[in-house]
Amino acid sequence: MGKALDGVRILDFTHVQSGPTCTQLLAWFGADVIKVERAGAGDITREQLRDIPEVDSLYFTMLNHNKRSVTIDTKNPQGKQVLEALIQTCDVLVENFAPGALDRMGFTWERIQELNPRMIVASVKGFGPGPYEDCKVYENVAQCAGGAASTTGFDDGPPVVSGAQIGDSGTGLHLALGIVTALYQRTSTGRGQRVLAAMQDGVLNLCRVKLRDQQRLERTGVMKEYPQYPNGKFGEAVPRAGNASGGGQPGWILKCKGWETDPNAYIYFITQAPVWAKICNVIGKEEWATDPDYATPAARLPHLKDIFAEIERWTMTKTKFEAMGILNKYDIPCGPILSMKEIAEEPSLRKTGTIVEVDHPLRGKYLTVGNPIKLSDSPTEVTRSPLLGEHTDEVMAELGYTPEQISALRTAGAI
Repeated sequence: MGKALDGVRILDFTHVQSGPTCTQLLAWFGADVIKVERAGAGDITREQLRDIPEVDSLYFTMLNHNKRSVTIDTKNPQGKQVLEALIQTCDVLVENFAPGALDRMGFTWERIQELNPRMIVASVKGFGPGPYEDCKVYENVAQCAGGAASTTGFDDGPPVVSGAQIGDSGTGLHLALGIVTALYQRTSTGRGQRVLAAMQDGVLNLCRVKLRDQQRLERTGVMKEYPQYPNGKFGEAVPRAGNASGGGQPGWILKCKGWETDPNAYIYFITQAPVWAKICNVIGKEEWATDPDYATPAARLPHLKDIFAEIERWTMTKTKFEAMGILNKYDIPCGPILSMKEIAEEPSLRKTGTIVEVDHPLRGKYLTVGNPIKLSDSPTEVTRSPLLGEHTDEVMAELGYTPEQISALRTAGAI
């Protein structure tokens, strides 16, 4: 059985993280992704944060699996001709250059449409049309401009960015959906189109509950599920809510046994209303199940700080895994704070292909994140990232170039 995107050819002009996240996902689903890189240098992340001298970094390898690499000098007239041939034979061009870079290369939307009217041109940009559209944006800038940082952290501290790469990788995921959607529409229209994923927009999409809360705050002046209630103050904007759940089910991160020496000996605990009586029984506060001050969700809201303090007295007597085992018996929603070491060593994640071990000819074996989306009819096989220019001759031959022509182009510095 074939892959979901068999037959789709992607011309990959991406670098660093947001674009490569997108094209790697498409490659995992079976698309033929041809990564165009600068001769002698390539994607800048090949050399960033290296842990082995003169070997592609984990930064690069973990974002460029299942791709082919070609090196083309796009400023060389003959190199530009090669690129035009690629545009004519590919379905999608993906880029995350600085604003205007593709136009300066001579490949405007109009020129690309002349070469291939079916071509989909997909771009990651920092901002959409507006006052900041020409600005460069990086991960943390996107988190700040998209509303994530202002609503993350504790109320008595500064804004905090997330360890999750919601600006880069999050936008890459959004762009991949846009590309697949455009490919589907092309089956009926026969035409290509432009696809834009702005990083600010992607972060805001992931922060939609905070935009919800902004409107609630403007109407009511208070949000009872936030830790600022009932004794704190609310301002004009959504405040930072610490570890509150951000939804209708109050939650908090609580210490577990060993927290004094283990920075991740914690558990996330949700006081879900349907299992409130079970929570009371587990922590030895059976009377709370019928006490008017605690029996209903509304009554509990002013007492959340005291409630979680009492629950924490119980969790501190258990390791996070012992607490999980007990709480899950009663369907009490909770989750351990897993370190990256614990995640890397988790057997179930290896079994599902979420964590994959890959063998690299220069690096040796390393761990990477596999496809987070599982299709029953299109299983993902994660193959190693390409060496710089590894597939140049192979792709040139597919374009119809003879060995002699390839040699001449290389002599001319076009490839």
